[in-house]
This record gives sequence, structure tokens and C-alpha cells, in this order.
Amino acid sequence: MDEENDPEMRWGADISKNDGMRWRIVGSLEAGQSQVQICKDFNLMASVVCNLWKQFQDTGSIQRKPGQGSPRATTATEDRYLSIIARRNWGAIASQFSRDLYAATGTRVSRVTVSKRLHKTELFARRPAVCVPLSSTNRRFRLAWCREHRLKYGSMQCRI
Repeated sequence: MDEENDPEMRWGADISKNDGMRWRIVGSLEAGQSQVQICKDFNLMASVVCNLWKQFQDTGSIQRKPGQGSPRATTATEDRYLSIIARRNWGAIASQFSRDLYAATGTRVSRVTVSKRLHKTELFARRPAVCVPLSSTNRRFRLAWCREHRLKYGSMQCRI
């Protein structure tokens, strides 16, 4: 089975946490073992081994640089502020919380970011209901249907 279609191949999730494995890979490469053979031995994708070897050759280290990845959009204080205003105004939607945060701190965040921060504290922004208003014709037809079926469904209220 080729490397691209092998479901058992790993992208390196384990290697990023395991310095011992990284050093064994580098040692094998320094000993002259091919990258293809190392990929098979450690069950890794070729790009993982290649990137590790490049990093070792450039820096002489296998340590990941701190701060890799995108920076956080909000600070811990802003997250706390979001949870406070969410508790106070439980009926508001995420975009309103985003506007409130911008007005208070000057930090622009998306409604998705607000929802994620609230979910971490087990709070949820209300999701706006999309409701298309009925035309006058549709209202008339629905009222007529309700009147016809009033006996069948009893005292159940029919929403118009």
C-alpha cells in the first residue's frame, strides 16, 4: 500500500510531544538511514521526517519554537468580560456580544470567536431565529386551515 493512502500513517501528532522519538529519528538520519526507511520504521509521513531533518540542520535543535501558531484574539480578561456580559444579558446573540466587547475594550472579534469563548465557560449565546413573515394571502389560508381543523385537533392553538 502506498504512503498517501495508508490510514495507519501519522502526520506527526505523537512526534510533536515526544522528544525521545525526535532524537531517535535524527540519530537514524545521522547514521545514514534513508528517510523512506525511517518513515516505515516509525510509521510517519515523509513530510514529518523531512521537516524534522530540515529543522535540525538549520537550528541544530529538535525543539519546537515557542509561540508557533496564530495568536489568540482575546486575552483572559476579555474572555472573563464576555462571560460576565453573557450572564447579565442572557438573551443576546453572539454578534451583540462582539459589538459590546469592541465598545468596551477596542478588540474586534468575530461572533464565532465569541461563541467559542462562551462555550469554554459553558455559556451559550442565543442563536437568532430566522422567520420569514407571511404574506396576507398565506395568513388567510393558514387561518382558514385552522378553522377547518379546529374540531380535529381540539383546543390546540393554531399559530398564524
